[in-house]
Amino acid sequence: MSTETPTISVSSAAPPRDPWIYRPWLDLLVGCGAWSAPLLAIATWLTPSHEHGWAIGFYLSALIFNYPHFMATIYRAYHTREDFEKYKFFTLHLTLLLVLTGILLHASYRWVPWVFTLYICWSPWHYTGQNYGIMMMFARRAGTQVTQAERRWLHAAFVASYLMLLASFETGGSIDPLILSIGLSSKFTLPLRAVLGAAFALFAFKAFRPMIRRSSLRAMAAPLTLVFTQFLWFVLPTLLELRAAYQIPQTRYSSGVLAVLHSAQYIWITSYYQQREARTAGQPAWRMITYFLTLIAGGIALFIPGPWLVSYIFHYDFTTSFLIFTALVNIHHFLLDGALWKLRDSRIASLLIDRSDKKAAGADAAADSQTAGASHRLGARIFSAPMLRVALAALLFLWGGMDQIHFALGTNEASLAALQRAARMNPYDSMLEARIATAETKAGRRADAVAALTRAVAINPHNTALQHACARAMLEEGRYADAFEHYRKMLEMFPRDSDALVNYGLLAARLGHPEEAVESWEKAVDVNPNQANTQLYLAEALDQNGESAAAARHWQAFLRLAAAHPGDSIATTQQEISATIQLADDEARINHAEEALTGYLSGIALAERERDARLESLALAHLADLQEKKGNAQSAAHSYQRSLALDATAGDPRSEAFDWFNYGQFLRRRGQPEELAYACFLKAENLLGAAGGTDLKTIRTIRRDVENRLGKKAAAAEKDLPSLLDRALKVTPGSP
Repeated sequence: MSTETPTISVSSAAPPRDPWIYRPWLDLLVGCGAWSAPLLAIATWLTPSHEHGWAIGFYLSALIFNYPHFMATIYRAYHTREDFEKYKFFTLHLTLLLVLTGILLHASYRWVPWVFTLYICWSPWHYTGQNYGIMMMFARRAGTQVTQAERRWLHAAFVASYLMLLASFETGGSIDPLILSIGLSSKFTLPLRAVLGAAFALFAFKAFRPMIRRSSLRAMAAPLTLVFTQFLWFVLPTLLELRAAYQIPQTRYSSGVLAVLHSAQYIWITSYYQQREARTAGQPAWRMITYFLTLIAGGIALFIPGPWLVSYIFHYDFTTSFLIFTALVNIHHFLLDGALWKLRDSRIASLLIDRSDKKAAGADAAADSQTAGASHRLGARIFSAPMLRVALAALLFLWGGMDQIHFALGTNEASLAALQRAARMNPYDSMLEARIATAETKAGRRADAVAALTRAVAINPHNTALQHACARAMLEEGRYADAFEHYRKMLEMFPRDSDALVNYGLLAARLGHPEEAVESWEKAVDVNPNQANTQLYLAEALDQNGESAAAARHWQAFLRLAAAHPGDSIATTQQEISATIQLADDEARINHAEEALTGYLSGIALAERERDARLESLALAHLADLQEKKGNAQSAAHSYQRSLALDATAGDPRSEAFDWFNYGQFLRRRGQPEELAYACFLKAENLLGAAGGTDLKTIRTIRRDVENRLGKKAAAAEKDLPSLLDRALKVTPGSP
């Protein structure tokens, strides 16, 4: 395990008087992370109610802690020619490789999620390594001889805690497009995380029990605090997730409050190291305040100018560029730290474990004196004039302040004016344009919201969430043709985006392009056959095209998905009943009579269970038609009559009218008295009323034809309509 302060026993070092770096309270709070509990609690429970304030606070803390902690590594590796040459693979070759990677990521967005996911998943491992290394350093400073077995138990405990958090990260799909996830099932990861949590507790207990016996609980105060910090950072959040279905947000957790705690811890140990190194090398001019200001200025240089320059020069999305710089600087930091902080390096061990101010013996003493000279020569060549260094630092502080103002304005979603001022500072920020769109929507200016989202998509067309948001805004404003064109262009970039394919199909159907609609939905099914809505739309479209066999396959797929996902908003019970009836209709059309009969009976049972009289009546009417075709007139009449009885309570005059009309036609086909059929047609005509349209015209035409046949009997039938309808409902046709 390559850690920032790995644990190698230095048997020649004499036990120090006490283990502390600065003061016990500071070392425990910052170095050992004792302040994690209150800070994590505050961040968890107060952030939702003060989201903007906390966002500004954390962004400012990045300027004070996060950025400087990266610069501390740069300072350590590049400060002297000796260290630069010693770690040349990391300081030169790896740095050049990451610079080229940065160029590639800006040129090809598709690699960004891979690199960003690597950074997010590596961060907790990096934090784990630092906690482990500092814990072992404190144990050595306390004079405790840690055996190989104890070291292995502790190492295993820390690895188990990291794997526990990583398993949480990889459970389920990622909702962040920048983070890739394996999408493991909770059925697998839940017991795994429980086992890893138990392993952490057991391994830590097996390691500390003999260590405390050999020394004392007081001597182990710092190492025990670090184990508790590791528990708070990694084990406790996972336990909360297991118990309360609390999901750990990868981005916020890895780069949020934990990053601040880790960075403060890192600056605490590196400042001590640099101070002792300066004293050992005989550099009385070294000052802590100068060192810290250097770290802040250097940290700003690492993170802020790059994204701003890329954004302004190349009109590249500022948010994406910032995330690319963040990921690459972090990865460089992880790799470089693993090489720098090793206690098997005698000079590092002497400065971190030995509290005396004497120089390291032998070759290390000579190296220290060379360090001072090399440092002076290298620094003199780069920053020969003090005023240049002061001016550069001032410029960086000014730039950092401007970036803080831009962030504060750009995240103030409650103020449209603030968001627009931030956009004037940098007009190439897609996330800022998205916030402006949200504010414009709240203000009722939908056209301006669409314009803002259109700008956001133009800045970062690779963000599918922005693409979908822009299309939704167009739809909400009624701009269907624009949304259709937007989805067409979006599918050129993302041809396998199932949601875009589904929505493009809906718009194609709405705008009179049914062939394009079916083609788009078929592609969506190929991409993701488990979307119930796609199966539904495709089945309906194929039915309209008369492709009953193909439609039946998609009705069956829809019903399978509805049964597997009962909570799906698309697969409602009513839609499931309707799909069952329509599947039975298709089975009947392709002469699968038995399957159709089973389908109708299933639909009737479902509707009866849900007390949906309208759909039960529909299923009975369709069943009656099938029964008649099979030659079972008695059963058909009974089904029609049940259907009409339900219509009387369903409150749907139009459906009831159709059922009376169809029943009248059935009675005519079965040779029943003309006046009974006439009564049915008259009832249907009355139910449709003036709003019947072409359907009313059809019914009226057939009713008049029967009326002409009846002659004078028609007038009597009209007067005796209730009695005739009652007789019609009691008809029992004989078998043919």
